[in-house]
Amino acid sequence: MTDHRAELTGLLAERARALAAGLSATPVELAYRNLVLGPGGGPDRLTGTAELTVRVAGYDEYPVVHPRRLALLRGGDGWRVEREEGTGGPAPLWDLGTVRAAGGEHCLVLGLADGPDPARLAAVADRAVPAVTALWGSAWAGRLLLELPATEEQFGRLLDAGPAGWGGMAAVTTAAPGAPWHTPADRVLVNPGAYEGLSDFGRQVVTTHEAVHVATRADTRAWTPLWLSEGVADWTGYRDSGRSPRQIAPELARDVAAGKVPSALPADRDFTAGAAGIAQAYEQSWLACELIARRYGPQRLVDFYRAVGAAGAGTGRDERTDRVLRDELGLGLADFTELWTAEVRRLAG
Repeated sequence: MTDHRAELTGLLAERARALAAGLSATPVELAYRNLVLGPGGGPDRLTGTAELTVRVAGYDEYPVVHPRRLALLRGGDGWRVEREEGTGGPAPLWDLGTVRAAGGEHCLVLGLADGPDPARLAAVADRAVPAVTALWGSAWAGRLLLELPATEEQFGRLLDAGPAGWGGMAAVTTAAPGAPWHTPADRVLVNPGAYEGLSDFGRQVVTTHEAVHVATRADTRAWTPLWLSEGVADWTGYRDSGRSPRQIAPELARDVAAGKVPSALPADRDFTAGAAGIAQAYEQSWLACELIARRYGPQRLVDFYRAVGAAGAGTGRDERTDRVLRDELGLGLADFTELWTAEVRRLAG
């Protein structure tokens, strides 16, 4: 097979420039790398694989990597890309349609031309970022990159998940593929169906919740219990809202009124998309963090969260959480669970 690598590398460089020009409202840098060629079934056809790298300036420290499959055809004017498609993993937004962008003071929203107005989401995100910084400090980037597809099916493609993996989910924070684990390229992906069905207040809570996940990425580890990471995100979202516990935790309040009182903090599996009782798991987690913030102060909640992340591996999760609770708050996991259960029971009143 004749080596056309130099010519095709130039072709892909020009293709990347054209794609970037099509995203002119977005500060994006694109490039193809690691081109591997193979036979295409004829002298004027080749197949290829490559990695398309994308870095949104000001938001991504490292590029996001999208594996691509190429069908290449040679005509009278040289080689061209006959077809390009992903080879697995989350789809980039521009695979779904024409991208349009809306920038805010603290955010950039990438949407689709046939989808909801990204400027509306940018306004919500611009309120979320200062609220998160006020509690969690300025050590994080202080900005959000959000992607807003046009349909729920497209939301699933951005997540690389079927409906069972995102049903009822209004938004999710993901680490885009290809970036090092310690500096992930975070994106807040918004499900237009679920998100648009929320009230203005609900949209603000959801967006602030996701902003907390971005802000606390450096403090969150595999051993951080989901009741804590989801609880602090919800607690920050509802902070200073003036809503009562029964308004914030209506599903849990109904369960308690019916005599169903949980005896343990939510397990990680309780937060699985589509799981029975997932709403109650989030509400229970909010209440646990509300208990810490009210009893010890918001800064102690922040300190406790960071201490859990810094605790290191080596023992079981409950043992580690128990140790950090004793160090930070002066009581163990069993005593904290007892206090929390008492708070849950008060919802019945």
